[in-house]
Amino acid sequence: MIYLIRNPRDVLVSGYFFWRSAKLVKKPQSLEQYFEWFIQGNVVFGSWFDHTRGWMSMRDKENFLILSYEEMKWDTRSTVEKICQFLGKKLEPEELNSVLRNSSFQAMKENNMSNSSLLKGRYLEENGELLRKGVTGDWKNYFTVAQAETFDKLFQEKMADLPQDLFPWK
Repeated sequence: MIYLIRNPRDVLVSGYFFWRSAKLVKKPQSLEQYFEWFIQGNVVFGSWFDHTRGWMSMRDKENFLILSYEEMKWDTRSTVEKICQFLGKKLEPEELNSVLRNSSFQAMKENNMSNSSLLKGRYLEENGELLRKGVTGDWKNYFTVAQAETFDKLFQEKMADLPQDLFPWK
C-alpha cells in the first residue's frame, strides 16, 4: 500500500475548487462555507483527520509506504526511487526519466486520460478541473488569518500524538 498524504490546508482549497464544479454533490457557496464543512468532516470522503489517522496506524508495516505530496513536488526523482525500492523494482535511467516526464503535473494536466476532461458536461461543469495548479502552499492565498489560526489549532488537537515528521509541510 502506498499512501500519499498532503497538507490538509491545500487539500481543503483544492477540494473547494474541484467540488464546486462537480455535478453530483452539494456545491459550496463560498470558501468560507467549504472551510466549515471541511473542519467538521462534512465533505465527500469524510474527515481528513480521521482518514489520515486511520492510515497512520499502518505506518510501521513493511508493506505500507507513506509519501507526501510536498516531498513528491520538492524532489520527484527521489520519491519515484523510494517507490521503486518499496516495490522491489529497478528502473533503468531512461525508464526513470520516462516516469518523471509522464508523471509531471503538466504532462498529467495535458493528458485527457488523467485530467478528467472526458468527464466534463456529464459529471463536471464545463469549466471544471481535476488538475488545477499542482503547487504546495496555495492555501496561503485563500485562508484568512482567522481561518489559519482555527485550522492550526484543530490540527494540533487532532494530530498532536502523531510524529510530526509525518507532516513535512510544518
